[in-house]
Amino acid sequence: MTTAAAEPSSASARTFTTIGVVGLGTMGAGIAEVFARNGFAVVGVEVTDEALGRGRQHLEHSTARAVKREKMTEAEQAELLGRITFTTSLKDLTDADFVVEAVVESLETKMAIFRDLDAIVSPETILATNTSSLSVTEISTANSRPGRVIGVHFFNPAPVQNLVEVIKTVVTEQAVLDEVRVLVEKLGKNPVVCGDKAGFIANTLLFGYLNHAVSMYEGKYASREDIDAAMRYGCGYPMGPLALLDLIGLDTAYEILETMYRQGRDRLHAPSPILKQMVTAGMLGRKTGRGFYTYEAPDSPVVVTDHETPSADEKPELQHDIKLVGVVGTGTMASGIVEVFAKSGYDVLVVGRGQDKVDGVLAAITRNFDKQIQRGKATEEAKAEVLSRVTGTTSLDDLKDVDIVVEAIAEDLAIKTTLFENLDDICRNGNGGRGAILATTTSSLPIIACAKATSRPQDVIGMHFFNPAPVMKLVEVVSTVSTDDAVTETVRALCAKVGKVAVTCADRAGFIVNALLFPYLNDAVRMLDAHYATADDIDLAMKQGCALPMGPFELLDVVGNDVSLAIQRELYLEFREPGFAPSPLLEHLVTAGYLGRKTKRGFRDYSQR
Repeated sequence: MTTAAAEPSSASARTFTTIGVVGLGTMGAGIAEVFARNGFAVVGVEVTDEALGRGRQHLEHSTARAVKREKMTEAEQAELLGRITFTTSLKDLTDADFVVEAVVESLETKMAIFRDLDAIVSPETILATNTSSLSVTEISTANSRPGRVIGVHFFNPAPVQNLVEVIKTVVTEQAVLDEVRVLVEKLGKNPVVCGDKAGFIANTLLFGYLNHAVSMYEGKYASREDIDAAMRYGCGYPMGPLALLDLIGLDTAYEILETMYRQGRDRLHAPSPILKQMVTAGMLGRKTGRGFYTYEAPDSPVVVTDHETPSADEKPELQHDIKLVGVVGTGTMASGIVEVFAKSGYDVLVVGRGQDKVDGVLAAITRNFDKQIQRGKATEEAKAEVLSRVTGTTSLDDLKDVDIVVEAIAEDLAIKTTLFENLDDICRNGNGGRGAILATTTSSLPIIACAKATSRPQDVIGMHFFNPAPVMKLVEVVSTVSTDDAVTETVRALCAKVGKVAVTCADRAGFIVNALLFPYLNDAVRMLDAHYATADDIDLAMKQGCALPMGPFELLDVVGNDVSLAIQRELYLEFREPGFAPSPLLEHLVTAGYLGRKTKRGFRDYSQR
């Protein structure tokens, strides 16, 4: 499904020598540094001498840090700064070949600058705006030649971040687009091309996800710590969504969401009410010392305890005595869960449909150990000790003495409920005391349906491990309306004992991770389906612009488009949110059998790889 980017035309041979940068705040100074680093003469413009001085300081401090880290010499720093001319007059941009505007996110201010530039620069000069959310088309109307106006959205900090979104309007000349793409590449940056829509690629996908996380927090579905930990440990994200919002600034996030909502009328971009309340109260995040978290001082990254911080006294303890663990299932997830418990010193009884399936679990654990032994990360003695704790059986009745049983069979509600009926008959029932805990690893099905199939719904809970279980740190501990508090506390404590990070939430489709992840993935598919950008550019934007470990289409092809579609359907059925309705493109790919890597074709073709 990847669309190849158009090759630049011969007009791209144009030579740029002098670059103008209007606005020398953090972003503008960073952009000026990027051009100067690459040998361009730069003219930096600010409105006052005081602002100009701050801009000069930004550049001096940034390059001094590079010298300290031995990324450049003092001579190279002096040479770089010598390429930059500082001025308070736009008229000094007369000879500029390319001008980038990087002032405040105000449409009126930006349009006034473009109007003034029209009378100053050459008719051939390309004018660019670094806006992250405003309409490039509207800004271009302030110029007599809107075809030469384009968006170049650098990411902060510009000298470090390699992504630049190049935004074309409906009137941007093709030669201008081609020339700017080549120019961005000369800077050592990776350009991704998209149309003029609020949020462009990265912010459109990122802020929908962030807004959803805020709604989850606002509805008290999960704590701020659990929401952030879920995305860090479950998806490998560098920061949790609420911590990221504090870093970005809640006022900035609110303005971006407002702009996106006004243009697109997508309810998923309508800012969550608590965002406006926090902005109004001056709780803007790190820069004010208070946002979703509390910081030791304004602009400090150090989080301090506040009234929402979990108390050390609230550390979960085992309320049930756990010695023998039962695992039903022999697939990849079940084998991983068996390994996790056995490595942590628990005796494990694994139940499979046949002896060959049970033997397969032991073989899988053996293979994992052999690989670790070969790399010097385990010993033969440790392997023998772990395997000695695992017993296999083909009879569910052998689970009668387990303290907890973890079900890890097919994602089919009918099969699971039948299993729970059997477990209810077989496993120890406390009759109001401490019976065996019955846990399901489902990632999308309602846990209460499994609980209702038993006579003891208070003992049923979700224990959603992530694949591969021995490696992934996260477990979502999902309580139903019937789950006993002692069961929840025991499972959370058990997770800690086996080296996992437990996050707690209620029994709702998607729990935390999938409820945040899959609408974002669905938004990416809708963006591709609308031909707004290519799959390659969208993936690149999210990896380099947002520091995500994988782009959405890479991830979809790994997860499996059929699995993704099933989860998206569950989310839509539960929440009835129009934005959660699966993209038609995703439906069509699954119908065609293009499920991703497992079928050698999904959003990309893997047959020749």
